[in-house]
Amino acid sequence: MYTSQDQKTQGPATTQPDAHTPLVLDEAGLEAARKSLDQGAITPAYGPWREDIIKLLNDSLATELVCVMRYKRHYYTAVGLDSPAIADEFLVHANEESAHADKLAQRIVQLGGKPDFRPDSLTQRSHADYDESLELQDMIRANLIAERVAIEAYTQIIKLIGDKDSTTRRILEEILADEQEHADELSDWLA
Repeated sequence: MYTSQDQKTQGPATTQPDAHTPLVLDEAGLEAARKSLDQGAITPAYGPWREDIIKLLNDSLATELVCVMRYKRHYYTAVGLDSPAIADEFLVHANEESAHADKLAQRIVQLGGKPDFRPDSLTQRSHADYDESLELQDMIRANLIAERVAIEAYTQIIKLIGDKDSTTRRILEEILADEQEHADELSDWLA
């Protein structure tokens, strides 16, 4: 017979079977995926969040397009002793933001949505602001603010999406990494 001391040295008794839930696929979901072929990659696994994700992506698309325009304006209008090197980086950032916009638009289409490029509503839907600064330090500051806003927005969207759409989450995580790199560069220039 075991004493309480013996149980402490040998560990707790395991009289209950392991409560393991098997990992199995949802056969009804697989069967539904065999139908509605006109929906392309959209399967029942997307659940009720597809339209919400498309809206989040369209607002992010607006943000990226506004960022492209802001960076391009700063590229063409930057003047001063340090401006050539920084202006060149503004152009690099503009091109990277444009690539982000392309990825977002492509993902919106893959989800069965329509990318919203309407110029009349871009600044209203964008998380970041457009800027018409003329001083180089003000341009850097405006771009840093916009990058920080984008970082916060993408971080929140990634958390909202969670495991609801892993492809979109991965795309946003890649874009987020670029935005963080941009913010680090801008912060260094501001210092």
